[in-house]
Amino acid sequence: MGTSVQVTPLCGVYNENPLSYLISIDGFNFLIDCGWNDVFDPSLLQPLSRVASTIDAVLLSHPDTLHLGALPYAMKHFGLSAPVYSTEPVFRLGLLTMYDQYLSRKQVSEFDLFTLDDIDSAFQSVTRLTYSQNYHLSGKGEGIVIAPHVAGHLLGGTVWKITKDGEDVIYAVDFNRRKEKHLNGTVLESFVRPAVLITDAYNALNNQPPKPQRERDRDFVDIISRTLEGGGNVLLPVDTAGRVLELLLVLEEHWSLKSLNFPIYFLTYVSSSTIDYAKSFLEWMSDAIAKSFETSRDNAFLLRHVTLLVSKSELDKVPDGPKVVLASMASLEAGFSHDIFVEWASDVKNLILFTERGQFGTLARMLQADPPPKAVKVTMSKRVPLTGEELIAYEEEQNRLKKEEALKASLVKEEESKTSLVPDNSSDPMVIDTHNKHSSLDGLGQHGSRFRDVLIDGFVPPSSSVAPMFPFYDNTSDWDDFGEVINPDDYVIKDEDMDQGVMRIGGDMDGKLDEASASLILDTTPSKVISNELTVQVKSSLIYMDYEGRSDGRSVKSILAHVAPLKLVLVHGSAEATEHLKQHCLKHVCPHVYAPKSEETIDVTSDLCAYKVQLSEKLMSNVLFKKLGDYEIAWVDAEVGKTENDMLSLLPLSTPAPPHKSVVVGDLKMADFKQFLASKGVKVEFAGGALRCGEYVTLRKVGVANQKGGGSGTQQIIIEGPLCEDYYKIREYLYSQFYLL
Repeated sequence: MGTSVQVTPLCGVYNENPLSYLISIDGFNFLIDCGWNDVFDPSLLQPLSRVASTIDAVLLSHPDTLHLGALPYAMKHFGLSAPVYSTEPVFRLGLLTMYDQYLSRKQVSEFDLFTLDDIDSAFQSVTRLTYSQNYHLSGKGEGIVIAPHVAGHLLGGTVWKITKDGEDVIYAVDFNRRKEKHLNGTVLESFVRPAVLITDAYNALNNQPPKPQRERDRDFVDIISRTLEGGGNVLLPVDTAGRVLELLLVLEEHWSLKSLNFPIYFLTYVSSSTIDYAKSFLEWMSDAIAKSFETSRDNAFLLRHVTLLVSKSELDKVPDGPKVVLASMASLEAGFSHDIFVEWASDVKNLILFTERGQFGTLARMLQADPPPKAVKVTMSKRVPLTGEELIAYEEEQNRLKKEEALKASLVKEEESKTSLVPDNSSDPMVIDTHNKHSSLDGLGQHGSRFRDVLIDGFVPPSSSVAPMFPFYDNTSDWDDFGEVINPDDYVIKDEDMDQGVMRIGGDMDGKLDEASASLILDTTPSKVISNELTVQVKSSLIYMDYEGRSDGRSVKSILAHVAPLKLVLVHGSAEATEHLKQHCLKHVCPHVYAPKSEETIDVTSDLCAYKVQLSEKLMSNVLFKKLGDYEIAWVDAEVGKTENDMLSLLPLSTPAPPHKSVVVGDLKMADFKQFLASKGVKVEFAGGALRCGEYVTLRKVGVANQKGGGSGTQQIIIEGPLCEDYYKIREYLYSQFYLL
């Protein structure tokens, strides 16, 4: 049998709940994603609580709440202590997302599910990887290799490839095929025939062909411009550090092009840190952004038309007039967007522009209904300082608690003093007592006992001494020709200490906290939260435009057909979408399609038999390798034998190898070949699904791209035309695109 693989969804199947899946590979348990929603409902995490202690490693795919929001809570309450792996942007931006979530809720509630310290502690254990980096696990995971690849949905978003004994398990959710302003498209299509592919059905029913990027962006800025010119304000509820980056670039480019003067504000508790990190992550972004920076040192996130705000009071101080505000959270459940919505929704001139579907059960999802509600009930909460009798009662309670703690500490100290054993050190007047931290001194009288802790804490006076004596140490140092010998390790700052320092100050690039975040964290003024319910009349315009950055249903089906996995597991999507994609894949992709329910374990172990064989030195000495991209390939004729240790080995043939037909290795894309021919001066164009080269020669691909059962079908490239000079030249160019073995 092949590598043993079991998949157990913990959350996020047959619905749009947060993503969290347990994947066991030969007994090594991966938790892939550890999401929560903006409601922070602990009941969603019950399945995770039952398996947290068995998890060996955690893989994070995207830096938003749905993919990593439960990590601090799980590590604090469930005993999750496994190492965590992610890309650098997922680590940094995920940290900021959790900071923003905590600070948004602490302002309007007695939020106690996790603290900033819990967030820092959870992210300290993250190992950061770069795209396509093969990371070899050790210990229990010996032989397993993990590698992150481009997903294209959020900055740093990851398609995870897990390899064991030559078999690949691919985890690809929330990927995007299209290239955008700040992100390249996914590389999922580069994987062919993995043993297992785990993907989502979130957009399976969205079969509307996506608009071209320019047209979509034009519609987006046009509707915003019309609202501003009509005297209204525009609110875009956004995430903390994800899709908002694309929106900022679209607005920045349009404002520069049209020289508009309407102000744009980006308002979150960590907005300045978010943009600082975005400026430093250009190598993780689209080719266009990276190339622009390399050639002209132009950083796309030097925003000239966007003002960064970190508190609602700053927004309240700006001059009256039409404005655009991008504020967290996208769900409208908390954060600045919630308060601004309540203020602006009753004005018919204003626009609330949603760029992603709201999470199920949130205010944003309710407002996106068709038709939208005319009025909604919301809870407005704010934190106010305690005054009068409440403040007096609070201070009395704090004093009482302090006295209780002091009393407990003194009792514990006294108990330790009574139960400690004093060794007989009469032979040595200066022996440090390493077993007894708080020893008593009898016979000193009232005056001596008063200063006992100051005088003798840490060592025991001998019975022969009249009073306590401090110990004396003769520090001997080694010297050489250059002076005193030092240990260099004593002067090295550990990487984790530096990372912890960065995280403790909020992750800001300049080592400073965002102003509002710092004031909220450091403010120790006694306060309370007051809430009141009110009904908001929704008279403003409510519009949804798709900027989610996910592949549509048609693209998903096309990609799955191209990847052609041996076994397919569907997660995260409504029941209708999941069932629809399952039936489609059974018909057109592969016969083994699974859609497990929550906490249902399915066995997707490969049906292939895998053997480990050793390549003998005699065989390898005669092999001629050819370079193919990052790999070297060769044709080998050998026979199977055994080594002295009874291991299988490939040995040279004892008789001459029979001749074999030439094998063509490579995958030609007609569009790429068209560009290649054009660079060689050949007049080339597409006509009727074929590539017309020059005046007489035509190239076409024929055959089935994929077949039921997940296999890649045979494809042929046919050259048609008379035997002439152009024919042989085009054929030679075609051969140059492949490797012959």
